[in-house]
Amino acid sequence: MRYVVIGAGAIGAGVGGLLDDSGSEVLLVARGDHLTVMREHGLTVRMPDGVITRRPDVAASPEEVELRTDDVLVLATKTHQAAAALATWADAPVHDGGHVVGTAGERLPLLTALNGVASEEIALRWFARVYGVCVWMPAVLAQPGEIIVRCAPVRAILHAARYPAALADDDDAAFLRQLAEDWGRAGIQVPTPDDVMPWKYRKLVGNLGNAVQALLGDGSLGQDITEAARAEAAAIYEAAGITMNSDESERHSRDQLTAAPVAGAPERMGGSTWQSLDRGSGSAETDYLNGEIVAIAHRLGRTAPVNAGLAALVRHAAAQRTKPGAMTPGELAQRVLGQRGESVG
Repeated sequence: MRYVVIGAGAIGAGVGGLLDDSGSEVLLVARGDHLTVMREHGLTVRMPDGVITRRPDVAASPEEVELRTDDVLVLATKTHQAAAALATWADAPVHDGGHVVGTAGERLPLLTALNGVASEEIALRWFARVYGVCVWMPAVLAQPGEIIVRCAPVRAILHAARYPAALADDDDAAFLRQLAEDWGRAGIQVPTPDDVMPWKYRKLVGNLGNAVQALLGDGSLGQDITEAARAEAAAIYEAAGITMNSDESERHSRDQLTAAPVAGAPERMGGSTWQSLDRGSGSAETDYLNGEIVAIAHRLGRTAPVNAGLAALVRHAAAQRTKPGAMTPGELAQRVLGQRGESVG
């Protein structure tokens, strides 16, 4: 199988570089300076126990790629960018023996390696075979052409399953076994639960603190705000009947990941939302993280004011190209919790 990674940023290029280094065939789809550097100088992945530089195939768009029947598409954009990326690739022709045999949406499996719980439903508008992925991979795009992967010896854990789970059959099981074997050689574990969504819903709760980290610039600050967002989410989940994987299964998987310092890594590194603000990208995926809790609440005729407030503040910060850390904990607490005085650090 060839892995075509659409949105080869921190996660996509990190996965792609590791797969390429372990012998899998890889094509990375990227843009801007990151694409230019990879074309001209290759991709460098820095890890706690070493550095690799690879020269995987790269492309900017479907027009530069001849898709094949053995291709696997890996969507690794931010969730708010997913629809545009999927629409771009869904109608790309797939070739076999010199002939076009269908489109990507009809013929190729798609892995949704994104935060949040919305990308799988988004993908079904264009792709027939969708596999949800819950991504645990501490990685940062340090600069164009260079990725920091912070765990060793296991680099990442990506739970994966057919979506919707009720469609899973023997062919899906065989596909996921091959995926797990290929990715396992790269140090990426791929557990295959019957249903990946309980794992993704739990990770979503963890990601609710991304907005706080981005606005304050430091993940150790504003813990009371993060906990308020998570408590609000827990109440909404209970009201909606949403279930998560067990605490025991979560601990067992997370115990496999060990983060360690990486030589040459930037002193300041944050999560996906922090990275979006730091790069001045103009947008962030918070509407599919904190905003997802708001959406679930609205379906119930309820509100989620803490998460709504955080999402709005990140939208404003992204639009204004505001860097991480522009707010103090006290200011954020006042805006989101209606409190005055300093937030708990």
